[in-house]
Amino acid sequence: MFSSQIKAVIEYIRELYQTSDFIPLHEPKFFGNEKNYVIDCLDSTFVSSVGKYVDQFEKKLADFTGAKYAVATINGTSALHIALLMVGVNPDDEVITQPLSFVATCNAVSYCQAKPVFVDVDLDTLGMSPESLDHYLVNNTKMTSKGCFSTFSGRRIAAVVPMHTFGNPCRILEISEICKKYEIPLVEDAAESLGSSYIDRHTGTFGRVGVFSFNGNKTITTGSGGMIVTDDEFLAKRAKHVTTTAKVPHAYEFVHDEIGFNYRLSNINAALGCAQMENISVILENKREIAKKYEQFFSGTGFTFLKETPNGKSNYWLNALILNDQNERNIFLKELNQAGVMARPIWRLMNELTMFRDSYSSDLKNSKWLEERVVNIPSSAII
Repeated sequence: MFSSQIKAVIEYIRELYQTSDFIPLHEPKFFGNEKNYVIDCLDSTFVSSVGKYVDQFEKKLADFTGAKYAVATINGTSALHIALLMVGVNPDDEVITQPLSFVATCNAVSYCQAKPVFVDVDLDTLGMSPESLDHYLVNNTKMTSKGCFSTFSGRRIAAVVPMHTFGNPCRILEISEICKKYEIPLVEDAAESLGSSYIDRHTGTFGRVGVFSFNGNKTITTGSGGMIVTDDEFLAKRAKHVTTTAKVPHAYEFVHDEIGFNYRLSNINAALGCAQMENISVILENKREIAKKYEQFFSGTGFTFLKETPNGKSNYWLNALILNDQNERNIFLKELNQAGVMARPIWRLMNELTMFRDSYSSDLKNSKWLEERVVNIPSSAII
């Protein structure tokens, strides 16, 4: 019975994408000015981190998300690394995040020489649970004149980093209120959620700073790239300075006033991004149509299609199914991939990875339940 259901899924996805060839999970779509802008960039010879397209791309992202400032970086991980530094994460601090996330989230925390702490996620959003966060802070921290400190480790809680999983917004407004109560900076990992919103406000704009990714598999791509967004002018200027090797502006002298990073996005990558942004509304509309078709197909099949929550509007970056158990998940993944239809499991929980096993974790029953059941299916726009 289960095998016949999987066969029907494979047939439907092939019908949806109108191909008998291999179907990737998510591929980029170039149908606008990408070639024209890249050629223009090449002709200008400004192909590195200085050029008009970097400035234009930053403005387009700021305008699209509603943030006052945007700073382009080489990838989403570097954006998150700098965002954490900008809000004051120091060595031996703790950063509260979720275990159900791509490894870049915890890697960025580690680059700051800080320690991740894991709280649980909600079953409907797959993002950080406000209840789990609040429970951890109530029972495991104390407020002092120097901030919020863990009673378990004695370390300062320097930031909270929720992630909008697969573009589905978590309950970010509630998380924001909890962070304000405990005076902890909120850094949004919105890497997957460009085009997503919560109560009509774009993800990435609820905290002091948010970050996006433009990797080749994202909703829009620059090949490799990231973006820091914020309403804090001082933070934005500091982020731009630090990501440009902390070079003091001068016509020809090389003077650097602190340890910096060579993290600025190149002009040639930004040229791709500018062209992609011109068609982002078309891409997002198409992906919502695909999600709607999936939702209709999977209704009543025994497979649970992950839908956006009432207060959240998802970009449906990656469409997800929740299967009945881990065994079903494994069979599903094997049969789809053997049939040339790419499917993948959700990430291994961060607290189960070798480098983070010693990190403190609260009760993670929802995260574990989802890890055993969630799969992604092909989600490319059809344009």
